[in-house]
Amino acid sequence: MKTIEEFEMSDPGQPTLDQLKVFITVVETGSFAAASRKLNRATSVISYTIANLEAQLGVTLFDRLSTKKPQLTLEGRTVLAEAKSVAHGIDNLRAKVKSMLRGVEPEVHLALDVMLPAARVMDALKAFRREFPSVSLLLYVEALGAVTQIVLNRTAAIGISGPLDVEIAGLERIGVGFVKLIPVASPDHPLAGGSHPPGTARGHIQLVLTDRSPLTQGHEFAVVGNHTWRLADLGAKHMLLKEGIGWGNMPEPMVRDDLEAGRLVQLDLPDCKGGPYRLQAVYRTDSPPGPAARFLIDHFQSQDIDDSIAAG
Repeated sequence: MKTIEEFEMSDPGQPTLDQLKVFITVVETGSFAAASRKLNRATSVISYTIANLEAQLGVTLFDRLSTKKPQLTLEGRTVLAEAKSVAHGIDNLRAKVKSMLRGVEPEVHLALDVMLPAARVMDALKAFRREFPSVSLLLYVEALGAVTQIVLNRTAAIGISGPLDVEIAGLERIGVGFVKLIPVASPDHPLAGGSHPPGTARGHIQLVLTDRSPLTQGHEFAVVGNHTWRLADLGAKHMLLKEGIGWGNMPEPMVRDDLEAGRLVQLDLPDCKGGPYRLQAVYRTDSPPGPAARFLIDHFQSQDIDDSIAAG
């Protein structure tokens, strides 16, 4: 059994960030001499730094005997992975602090309407990642008034919301385009094929996306059916439509492939033609967006000009 002294002797020391960066540079450049040139230090300093790191950790990082160039030992490969993680963490820390010193938010909470085309979302998020790589993003996806509700209760700083035709004090709205809604059903649905006289759709189940917030209570959006099924999830509505359980309005980009493949058909209903579903960026006037959040709003606005993106 080991003594306490022996356990204490096997406890590794505390390497410095500089030692770890020198170690990583030696591995990346392939030799001590190349690392010295890259770091603008003498080769003897690089060798001394690595020797000290090995002494502190109590392991041999490089095999210096069997090859001319230093090769990582098994222990060296393990230490390398952790060293890179530490160095990357420090770089992220520095980037975040630098952003905060410039007034950039450390994180952005963004709420999106479920109707927003996926292509627009991905385009905006990729641009955001390129522009603000150190800013964390928390994403919420909701429907109808629920997007505005979580902005009002400060869960999200900004939202991209659908139409909310009620005045709300302290809320700023900026138009960011629209998505086209169309009435669809499965090919074997009674409403599929041909035109129908006004009122025909009322006799069939209409699948309706419901609002999980009280903001649109008492308001209906393109609801004509006498018999409705209410769903809180657009994906579930999409699935039921393809199964022929009812008919309903869907964002055209989301069902485009289904229409082309014949899994769904667009309905010709004189009293429910579909149309534009307006989208707005919303935020509280007492909490205006910072640079990162503002970038997202501006980018969603610019997409409205780009028809290829706006179409999804």
